[in-house]
Formats: sequence, C-alpha cells, structure tokens
Amino acid sequence: MENMDQFDVIIVGGGPIGIACALASKARNVSYLILEKGCLVNSLYNYPQQMTFFSTSEKLEIGNIPFVCVNPKPNRNEALEYYRRVSKLADLNIKLFEEVVGIKELEQKTDNYLFSIQSNKGSYLAKNIIIATGFHDIPYLLNVPGENLPKVTHYYKDPHFYAFQNVAIVGANNSAVDAALETWRKGASVTMIIQNEEIGQRVKYWARPDIVNRIQEGSIKALYNANIINISEKTITVNTPDGIMEIHNDWVIAATGYQPNLDFLNAIGIKLAQDETKKPEYNEATHETNIKGVYLAGVICGGMNTHSYFIENSIVHADIILEDIVQKIK
Repeated sequence: MENMDQFDVIIVGGGPIGIACALASKARNVSYLILEKGCLVNSLYNYPQQMTFFSTSEKLEIGNIPFVCVNPKPNRNEALEYYRRVSKLADLNIKLFEEVVGIKELEQKTDNYLFSIQSNKGSYLAKNIIIATGFHDIPYLLNVPGENLPKVTHYYKDPHFYAFQNVAIVGANNSAVDAALETWRKGASVTMIIQNEEIGQRVKYWARPDIVNRIQEGSIKALYNANIINISEKTITVNTPDGIMEIHNDWVIAATGYQPNLDFLNAIGIKLAQDETKKPEYNEATHETNIKGVYLAGVICGGMNTHSYFIENSIVHADIILEDIVQKIK
C-alpha cells in the first residue's frame, strides 16, 4: 500500500462535472486525481461535429471561468476548447485513457484511506470517491439482425461522409433530427424511422420546426410508428402500419440514445432503485451513496432518467460534495 499514489479524492470521469469536482477540490486544498477512460470531456468529444448546445455559454461555465464565444449558444468545438483551456489553466491532476476497472473498500483502513482503486494502468488509494461518469458510452441497441454490419453506427459525427448516399436514421429526438437535417443538406437521401407518431417534443426549439417542415414538404422521408426489423448490406426491412417495407440503404445511423454504466455502480455495491429508473441511492443533501465515502455527481445521479440532468444543473454537485468531504477530513 505504501507504493500506491494516495489522494483525498479520486474522481472517476473527466467530463465537465468531473472537472468541476476537481476545481472544487483544488479550491479547498483537497488532494485529488481524475481518472478518465477516454479523452478529456470524452462524452462531448463524441457529440456530432456540428452540434449546437441548447444552453447558453454562461450556463456551461465551471470554476467561475468565463466561457466566451461568438454566438449565445456554443457549439461542440467551442465547448471542447473551453474545457481544455480550463483544464490547462487550472493545471488539473488528470490521467486520460485510464479506465477504472475496480473499486474495493479496504478491510484494514489506515490514515482514513477507505478504498483501493484499480485502473487498467495502475492502483491508487483514496479517502473518498466521486463518480461522474456521464452516459454517452453505452448505446441502446436495435437488437435486430445486421446491426453489427459496418454500415451501422450509434455515433453520428460528420454529415459530409453521407453525401449522395441513402441514409436511414433511427430515432426522433435531438441527435436523430440533427443527423437528418445535416446529412440531407449535404445531399443525402434521408429516411427517418420513428417508433412513435411524431418528432420528439424535447427537440431543440429551432430544430423542431425545421425537421417538421422538411418532412411535410417531402424533402426528408419519415416512417412513423415504425421499426427496423432487419439490416442487410444493401437494404433495411421496416415494419410499418402499412406493412413490411424493404428500403434501399447504404448507411444506418441509430440515434437511439445512450445509457449510464449502472453495472459499474452495482459492482461497487451502490444500491439501485428496483423500478425502471434504476436510480442510485444517495443522500440528496450531500450526494453520498449508501457506501460511506462514495459520491455521485452529474447525470449518473438519475439512473436511467438521463433527461433530468444537464451540465448547468449538475455543476452545483461539485461544491455540495466537496463541502461534505472537507467536513470529514478536517
């Protein structure tokens, strides 16, 4: 144990909320380390390149560091630049591309160190752990034959790739709508496969009228109350209210959403609600879970209910958690 790096706090996840937790730790002279399994703000990096945030830039600020951009609502690249500059300015203690694979409570606790943390690159000791892992890593699968073909992706990046191609987009919320509009404007022939009877009500207010108008004018095809039941190299088969349809197809963008890694919480011993939300058990006043010394921050707090947590309403978790930690380690 003497050879392990030791910290007051280890933060699992290097997204905006994980960074906010690191800034809050640093401001209170609490030793910390961020362990991030991907690149810095990995979830934001996986957003589409053309994506514009629903929030204004000041609501995405962390650590009282101004987020200045040309337009009121920043885009993905501006957000990446901002969080990268914040991390550099604060000289954050962060290890990237290092995945936490195990957390164990110590049987013999020394100097108030409660946990051993095993990553794919090393081992650490911590008095406290903050889990801020987001939810953009595990896509909801279609669970249909052909989903593993190279033509299918759950991560839409750039519209130019799909120029002059037959593209099927599964979904009706923000990611699906952005992909449909952007690929269509680059010359793709777009068909949306929509499980429900309309475009999602949570779609960004400037994008929803756009997609509805494009569908109504016939520029973008939409099949409502429909599901893909098979994917082949050159076609997709869709079950619609009018019967089974086979559609010529080059690419499938499955914008079906993502889910948090609740198996990770379960493996640690954090209790989850037994209903469909699977919300983790934690104290709303401190964000400490049923395991003493383990805290939750950001969207992971909602379990499967990921639509209730955003960067702007989760930043406060950092100060809430660190205030509780400071009281313990004084």
